[in-house]
Amino acid sequence: MKIRSVNSFILDIPTIRPHQLAMHTITKQAIVLVCIQNEEGQEGWAEVATIGGASYGEGTPEAIKVNIDTYITPHLIGKNANDYAKIMTDLNKVVRGNYFAKSVVESALIDLAAKEKQLPAYELLGGKIHSSLPLAWTLASGDTAKDIAEAERFLEEKRHRIFKLKIGKGDPYKNVNHVLEIIRSVGDRARVTVDINQAWDETTADYCIAALQEGGVSMVEQPLPTWNLEGMARLTEKYAVPIMADEAANSIHDVFQITKLRAGNSIALKPCKHGGLLETKKVAAIAEGAGFGLYGGTMIESTLGTAVCASVYSTIGEFTFGTELFGPLLFKDRITVDNLRFENFELIIPDGPGFGMEIDKDKVEFYQR
Repeated sequence: MKIRSVNSFILDIPTIRPHQLAMHTITKQAIVLVCIQNEEGQEGWAEVATIGGASYGEGTPEAIKVNIDTYITPHLIGKNANDYAKIMTDLNKVVRGNYFAKSVVESALIDLAAKEKQLPAYELLGGKIHSSLPLAWTLASGDTAKDIAEAERFLEEKRHRIFKLKIGKGDPYKNVNHVLEIIRSVGDRARVTVDINQAWDETTADYCIAALQEGGVSMVEQPLPTWNLEGMARLTEKYAVPIMADEAANSIHDVFQITKLRAGNSIALKPCKHGGLLETKKVAAIAEGAGFGLYGGTMIESTLGTAVCASVYSTIGEFTFGTELFGPLLFKDRITVDNLRFENFELIIPDGPGFGMEIDKDKVEFYQR
């Protein structure tokens, strides 16, 4: 069945509390939705999220939408969604970069192709290995006592036992002490990681990682700017605690260079930054071949985007550091009729046709810009 139309939408959805990163604090999250419809009226839907406009990366929601509408859509009309791999291969020859835009388009193609076959999307991605994925949560109040209380509550509720702290903003040394207090309180029952979001220079990282390693932190994510692969390699060689590449690990070529230089020893996967689900599988294979650990990252997607990520993550062998697909738990509302299930510290993989999510078009209209 041929593709008849491609439509994109920018939505802004409020969060239950501010979510602080080094470069931005999220109080409402911008997402881009794509709907691809075939000649019989069947629809494939997908989502990609961005953080802080242009403060996180070059893929702003406005740029994603205009590039989909102007440069990508003409290459989709009249094609068959079932040919998603060929469509994306051909598209990569005529549209450079634009990984976020390509990712959401490819996901919508796969959702439509899977629905046409009445199959879960993961069946088109190699088949499901995991029925659920371990789920991290970010402690982000900035208040040590509140963060400890929140961690204790989620442990009691069996919601999370992996906790990440964003410590790239503010005084690095005070932030390290904040982390160490939390480890002393819950570290015997949970894994505690930190994410610096590129905010440290190498001197600061050297001092702080030493203290974090001694204190029992289980992973340090992207301590240095993306360009400083040599610095990342020096930190990786010096410390036993795993060093994770996130913002630096985008295309398969980036990830190859990171593994070659040992600029870290683990990789955060995110379909949007790799350019799609098929590319995510390639990135995971490169990392696995190099002996790097994997982490299932998030860009704070809502229920639909989280289901997209969960579907591809379910087909990848091992996540040494778990996943952080907590986005839906941070939103005040959802844009799907279906909700995701979180049980016993894990996210349950949806099994319905496509990504297992039915879009709520009234909510799309309500939150659309």
